[in-house]
Amino acid sequence: MTRGDSYTVFFDQLLQKNRPFAAWSLPGETAPEILLGEPSDILFLEDFDRLNGQEGFVFAPFRIDENSPLILMKPGVYLKDEKAIKAFDIEALPSLECKTPASRDFYIIAQENYLKDIDETVRVIQSTKLSKVIVSRIIPAKRGNESIGELYMQLRRQTPNAMVYLVNLPGAGLWMGATPEVLLQSKGKTLETVSLAGTQSRRDDSDYRWHTKEIEEQAFVSRYMLDVFYKFNIHPYTTQGPETLESGRVAHLKTSFNFSAKKVEDKLGDFVAQLHPTPAVCGLPKSKAHRFISTIEKHDRRYYSGYLGPWRMNDCIRLFVNLRCMEITADNYMLYSGGGITARSVPAEEWDETTKKATTLLSAIEAVQTNDFNKETHSATGLFTAGQRN
Repeated sequence: MTRGDSYTVFFDQLLQKNRPFAAWSLPGETAPEILLGEPSDILFLEDFDRLNGQEGFVFAPFRIDENSPLILMKPGVYLKDEKAIKAFDIEALPSLECKTPASRDFYIIAQENYLKDIDETVRVIQSTKLSKVIVSRIIPAKRGNESIGELYMQLRRQTPNAMVYLVNLPGAGLWMGATPEVLLQSKGKTLETVSLAGTQSRRDDSDYRWHTKEIEEQAFVSRYMLDVFYKFNIHPYTTQGPETLESGRVAHLKTSFNFSAKKVEDKLGDFVAQLHPTPAVCGLPKSKAHRFISTIEKHDRRYYSGYLGPWRMNDCIRLFVNLRCMEITADNYMLYSGGGITARSVPAEEWDETTKKATTLLSAIEAVQTNDFNKETHSATGLFTAGQRN
C-alpha cells in the first residue's frame, strides 16, 4: 500500500459506516488531522456567539436556518498521522443508520440569467449606498464510482497551501473543499485574521498585475476588519500586505492582521460572530449586502461562505472561510463559486471568474475520474488480450 492509500481506505470506510467525522489538513501540513465522533457528540447551536466557552470542530453556515444549522462536534477520537489511523480498529466501529436525506432542489442558473443578475447588481450598487456584494452560483459536476477518499487526497496534493477538508456531519451532509482564507487562527499568544479578495489565474512566473477593481475589492475587506477591531478595542495590531497568495489554480490579494489574544480571550465567540460573514463573502455595508444576496440568489448557500475548523481544541483555533467547496450528493458534486461585484464589474468577466474559481475542485475530480477510467480500460484490455492468448 503506497503512502496515502491508507487514508483513502480509512475515509471510504468511515463513509460506508456513515460515521460523523471531520478531516482537515492545514496549509503546509504533511498529513490530515481527523476527529471522529458519536451522534451524541454533535451540538446544534442557535447563534454564532454560542461558541463562547465551547471546544471541538465547528462547521458553520453562511446563515443559520433549519436546513443549515451551526454544528459543533465535541472532541472525541483524534487521529493525527498515518500511524495512528493504521493502529485504529475501524472494524470495531458500528455502522450507523443512513437516513435518506430529504430531496433538495439545486438551482443551477443559466449564463444568460446570471449576466442579467450581475447587470442588476451593478445598477443597484451605482444607485445606492451598497459598495460591494458577492453573488454566487452552483456549478454541478457528475459523480461517478470514484473513491471520495481518493478525491480528498488528490485535492490535498493539488492545493498544499490551502486548508483542505472532508466532513460528514448530521445536519450538514458530506462536504469537501480547499480554502485559502483564514477567518481566525491562533499563533501562540497572538491571533491572526486575514483580508482576502481579488482573483486571477495563477501564473507560472508569479509576475502578477492587479487592477483597480481587484485592489478596491480587497481594500473593502481590510477596512471592515479594522472596523471590527475598533468595536472590540483591539490595538495595537500589525499588518502584512497586501501581497499575492497562490492557491490551487488561482491567486488572490491578501493582508494579514495580528493582535494579542488577550484582547478577546473571554469573548471569542462574539468576535467571530462579528467577523462573519466578512465582506469577502457578503459585501459592504454588510447588512445591506446580506439582504440583497437573499433576493438576488435563487439557491441556498448552506455552508458555502460559512466557516469551519478546530475551535479551541488543545488551546488552538484554526478557522477558515468555507470557499472552493462542494456539497456531495449521491449522483453529483455541487460546487459553489462566487465573485465580488462592485460598480466596476463587467458581467461576462464575473461569470468567467466563478468558472475559474471552480477549477480547483473540478481539476481534482477530473484527475480522479480519469485515473479510474484508465484503470478500468487497462483492466478490460488486459482481460481481452488474455482471452486472445487463450
